[in-house]
Amino acid sequence: MILGVLGLVLSISIAVSIGAVRVPLGTVWTIVGHHLFPGVIPAQDWPRAHEAIVWQLRLPRSLLAALVGAGLAVVGATLQSATRNPLADPHLLGISSGGAFGAITALLHTGMIFGLITVPLFAFAGAVLATVLVLVVSQVANATSSDRLVLAGVAVSFIVMALANVMIFLGDPRATHMVVFWMLGGLGLAQWAHLVFPAVVLCACSVWFMIRARDFDAMTIGDETAATLGINVTRFRLAAFVAGALVTGVMVAFSGIIGFVGLMVPHIVRMVVGGANGRVLPASLIVGAIFLVWCDILARTIMAPDDIPIGVVTGLIGGLFFVWLLRRGR
Repeated sequence: MILGVLGLVLSISIAVSIGAVRVPLGTVWTIVGHHLFPGVIPAQDWPRAHEAIVWQLRLPRSLLAALVGAGLAVVGATLQSATRNPLADPHLLGISSGGAFGAITALLHTGMIFGLITVPLFAFAGAVLATVLVLVVSQVANATSSDRLVLAGVAVSFIVMALANVMIFLGDPRATHMVVFWMLGGLGLAQWAHLVFPAVVLCACSVWFMIRARDFDAMTIGDETAATLGINVTRFRLAAFVAGALVTGVMVAFSGIIGFVGLMVPHIVRMVVGGANGRVLPASLIVGAIFLVWCDILARTIMAPDDIPIGVVTGLIGGLFFVWLLRRGR
């Protein structure tokens, strides 16, 4: 865990340093230290453009990448335990699509009726709606097995994205270009004022996940075993889905749809730390954060000075990982 935290700090530092304008790591640390501790680290003669790039542009973007990666990874780990399905993640279960649907509705039709919190609120509502639809479809179709639950999530994902496309079609044509951000995923709109929402939600839900880590371990063994240990299986699984929808909805609100992070990271973590959720959940937080920070570095540098949507990068990596996982599980 200590190595993971150090790796995350180093990854964020490299992400802030690399770009169309290179900023030395020493300058990055000095600028950040000056803004955090102005009385201890005085201003130096660095270019003002470097200060604006580091503090106003790249550092908020890298921190948002870390928060989103951590959130999607820990949600993927909890969903895989709650459903006993190694292929479960927020993207495949339609939660990300529901969050995007809510964000698109707020952007194109309702406007910022609740201020800055409007888009996160609508994204959360859409994610919860998609979660409810998955549960309803699984009950109606008698899809109680873990594999069929994922298929129900994929079906709901297609339905919700179709509805989102209808909302785009009916929206203002001059504003629809904004929706590309949510459909492909991106971190270019990161601002300091926006970081508080994903940070607070991630911290609160992660604490709850870790407190219930032993319950998630029991769920991986089976519903009958969990029930004999005193766990209300239906209520606990619903609570896990709602908490996952909350985290996913808020992350989607600020980053768009970023798929496969919640699928890949927990599997990689379990290869290293084992299957106990007391270790898997905190490790997924750190590894997910590091993974998405480096995906953002790739998105910004492969075709510099243009940015590739980060959802394209994670989709490419995740698709290859998905094929490898299926082959490994054959």
